[in-house]
Amino acid sequence: MPTVRDPLYRRHRFAPEVISYAVWLHFRLPLSLRMVEEMLAARGIGVTVALA
Repeated sequence: MPTVRDPLYRRHRFAPEVISYAVWLHFRLPLSLRMVEEMLAARGIGVTVALA
């Protein structure tokens, strides 16, 4: 049975917790998106930054 997701995140590939943690890292600390990606990878969360 699929889990119920927050409508704000329904079309996103990652869980809301991962998205909010990455956004928190980016805005709370002076980190680039690449550095945030590396920090998440060090914790076992594989993400890629795709800029449109």
